[in-house]
Amino acid sequence: MIIQPRPFDHPDAVKLNDQVQLEYAERYGDEGDLTPLDPTMFDPPRGLYLLAYDEQDRPVATGGWRTQDANGEGYSDGDAEIKRMFVIPEGRNRGLARRILAALEADATAAGRTRMVLETGDQQPEAVALYTSCGYEVCAKFGYYRAYESSICMAKPLGQEALSGLGARPS
Repeated sequence: MIIQPRPFDHPDAVKLNDQVQLEYAERYGDEGDLTPLDPTMFDPPRGLYLLAYDEQDRPVATGGWRTQDANGEGYSDGDAEIKRMFVIPEGRNRGLARRILAALEADATAAGRTRMVLETGDQQPEAVALYTSCGYEVCAKFGYYRAYESSICMAKPLGQEALSGLGARPS
């Protein structure tokens, strides 16, 4: 597997985003994640979007972070928000999400962000388990779905430990 930075509007990113939206719609019985996202939100140094490719150069996993600071949606200064973490069903249980998450944490730390935050939901127990095992804790709700009972918001302080062994920003 190779993990590479890509724009959020890259055709492979759009393909996986469509797949994750279908999964969200299936799990929650709605239209998927309606959080407004602009591709420029993931442009370095204020964000990063990653795609993982398998040996046949097929996109199999994705994830990104975007800068957030204190605002009316409950974010705090220094936040980096995880968006669109997703691994296709055939690629699961291979550590891909964990690798992408570590790379995003390292990049956000290198960009000066101090806390990684994310929204997930009660119909995504695998996601909650992954984030919990990576040191995330439930926190006060924020973001687009902050008023939804099914929303679970999590956070993890960022620091030098996120940089160790991962080097500088992915190129």
